[in-house]
Amino acid sequence: MKQINFSRIERKWQKQWESRGIFKAREGRRRKYYIVEMYPYPSGFGLHMGHAFNYTIGDVQARLRRMQGFNVLYPMGYDSFGLPAENAAIKAKSHPKRFTEQAIKNYIKQQKELGLSYDWSRLIVSHDPEFYKWDQWIFLKMFEKGLAYKKKAPVNFCKKCNTVLANEQVVNGKCWIHEDSDVEVKLLEQWFLRITDYADELYEGIDKLDGWPDLIKTLQKNWINKSHGTEIDFFVGDKIWKVFTTRADTLFGVTFLVVSAQHPDLMALVSDKQKKEVDKFLRKVRSVSDKDLVKLDKEGVFTGSYALHPLTEKRIPVWLGNFIVADYGSGMVMAVPAHDQRDFEFAKKYGLEIREVVRPKGGKKFNPKSAKEAYTGFGILGNSGGFGGLKSQEAIQHITNALEMKHKGRKAVGYRLKDWLISRQRFWGTPIPIIYCNACGIVLVLEKDLPVKLPENIKFSSKGNPLVGHDKFMRAKCPKCGKIGRRESDTMDTFVNSSWYFLRYCDPKNKKKIFDSKKANYWMPIDNYIGGKEHACLHLIYFRFYTKFLRDIGLLRFDEPVKRLFNQGMLHAADGRKMSKSYGNVVLPDEAAKKYGVDAMRMFLISVASPDKDFNWSDKGAEGSLRFVLKVMNFVDDFKNKKIKSKKMTKLQESKLHRAIRDYTDDLEVFGYNLGVIKLRALFDVLREGCDKRSLEIFLRLFSVICPHVAEEMWEKLGNRGFVSLEKWPKFDKKKIDDKLEEIENQINKLIDDIRNIIKIVKGRGKKVGRVYLYVLPQEKKNYDSEKLVGRLGIEVIIFAVNDKGKYDPEGKAKKAKPGRPGIFLE
Repeated sequence: MKQINFSRIERKWQKQWESRGIFKAREGRRRKYYIVEMYPYPSGFGLHMGHAFNYTIGDVQARLRRMQGFNVLYPMGYDSFGLPAENAAIKAKSHPKRFTEQAIKNYIKQQKELGLSYDWSRLIVSHDPEFYKWDQWIFLKMFEKGLAYKKKAPVNFCKKCNTVLANEQVVNGKCWIHEDSDVEVKLLEQWFLRITDYADELYEGIDKLDGWPDLIKTLQKNWINKSHGTEIDFFVGDKIWKVFTTRADTLFGVTFLVVSAQHPDLMALVSDKQKKEVDKFLRKVRSVSDKDLVKLDKEGVFTGSYALHPLTEKRIPVWLGNFIVADYGSGMVMAVPAHDQRDFEFAKKYGLEIREVVRPKGGKKFNPKSAKEAYTGFGILGNSGGFGGLKSQEAIQHITNALEMKHKGRKAVGYRLKDWLISRQRFWGTPIPIIYCNACGIVLVLEKDLPVKLPENIKFSSKGNPLVGHDKFMRAKCPKCGKIGRRESDTMDTFVNSSWYFLRYCDPKNKKKIFDSKKANYWMPIDNYIGGKEHACLHLIYFRFYTKFLRDIGLLRFDEPVKRLFNQGMLHAADGRKMSKSYGNVVLPDEAAKKYGVDAMRMFLISVASPDKDFNWSDKGAEGSLRFVLKVMNFVDDFKNKKIKSKKMTKLQESKLHRAIRDYTDDLEVFGYNLGVIKLRALFDVLREGCDKRSLEIFLRLFSVICPHVAEEMWEKLGNRGFVSLEKWPKFDKKKIDDKLEEIENQINKLIDDIRNIIKIVKGRGKKVGRVYLYVLPQEKKNYDSEKLVGRLGIEVIIFAVNDKGKYDPEGKAKKAKPGRPGIFLE
């Protein structure tokens, strides 16, 4: 066959798909199917092979469901706000919009070259004012409901980003973007979203996420971390400090309290005498992020303050410690050194009292001086006033009741999840729609004045947010009194944009509403959501929160945004390492497409391993996929040119065809693409034995979801009109699947392998083989055709039933025949 110009074939069909708009989605009465890949950031470097892998996973699913008769919505958009574009603008003294839109243009070009069947008419981008207007609208609604608020708080700060990071964006004490940048802790006025109001529903709803991976559900449960316990009031001077514990049974063993170094009210606890020591300690500890505190040696300093024990009213020293994070409970914990290992080590280090109050039944008395570790289990109470002798579980209840009677404590549910910090001191993000008025205070921008737009004429420097010095942007009339106020200069965390974008796809051109509820409720929830597991405790919690809020204000009729979540694996370079320019091992999709063709590349990407597993790029593997694609094209060419004659399928071939349709479909529906490709290849081998046009067309329909360009070309070559991409998905006929017939073939294949192995052994001994005798059970003789066996073995084959009286059987091999396993004799 002549050299194939895959690029020409690809451009031809991509142009036709686009000009005919065959992938456009429209609301209707048909069963809907909504597929989305997680909102991608349009990097200036363009697509890498990992992107191609991710998008091929989604496209195969979209093409399958479309052919199965579903009304498919498969859109694309870009999470286009963010630091990389702003940093590029700072270097070039330009506007990030320029870099962003160049990157998006390139992304779209590359994605179209992959043959992805997106509905491009629904394209959205976060930096479009018509999109971020609705970010601001949601903020107004949250503010009205008391869910958006501002407070002074300790925040994670990255010097390189020159902005605040959410806790989830700090990884091992480093910025999630700048992995070499240590995160500092600062106290700033920040905007928060009260996600904790939804903590219980977010936690309890996890068990209902049936289509989600167990790993993601476990990670979310651990992140939200719901626990039942007791909230206890400790007085320090005239102020109450609330402390949460799940072990109220150890309350009489509390010998000191520990407050976080990041607590906003810390300095109110520090006495003049201790201020110098505390300041010295703070300089050391505030250079370390919350996540890294657990790795440090436990250190602290006395604040100079004392708290009153709520039941004994004894004075308890309050210490400052480097092992308490600000977002745990109230930022203060009660220390029970006899029954908590961390507290035990701290108390030993600083010579603080260790008092045993819980002992295992029959256990020895705890000696603080000789003990090497705390006893952390349950047991029997002692040294606990009137609660002595109670079991721990009973004591928790009784001590909590006593605190409630004294109005010094109460039953409580605690969560690790804290309110979402959304303030960012950067330019390239959604402006927060707030005006500060000297007369009226904090005032919301009116809905009619949305969007608050980012200015086009902006000057960047390396020193923080350029909005602060942009007088035209900052000066704004107060909506209440009309006096000149100043705008909020902070912009929103980009995770805000990705928390609801999938809803905008349902109605992207609506200028009057965030979306038409009828359309959103038709398409949602998302049927298949595809993306990385690294978003488990970021985006995948935030978008659940947003969905529930929009439900509560009457826009949505469902509780969760996604039915099935699929986490793809990671594609590594051929050397097993992460693809990186510094390693020189990056494989780009456009380069691979030139070498192998887009369809062969797509086939390779989904056939190496299960799509949720990591795997390595392989040129040999891609070449293998190319060979298969060429075999298909050659076969169709020969069939069209009648070099291969159309032949009615045998019953065995029909059985294999219908089994393949059934099993291949099942594999694709559960993302078992690698297994599906094996079945597709096996089916092609069946057709090469001889087939009719109808069966070959069935194969091309199955083939088209993975290799759409070649499938369209071959479909047309066979004389068909229209697009194979819009054909109906083949249905299997259960009655045509003949298990017995296929089992007989498997037995024959096994027999031939056995004969070849025996011949090899005999020839290895220097003997010749001229004839093969087979001895089969009488009822199975009809299953064996001597002419076909001769054709496959290239040697004379004689078949006897074991009960044939005149059979030739010099070594009694007939006695070894079993069901499906004939006796074999060679001479």
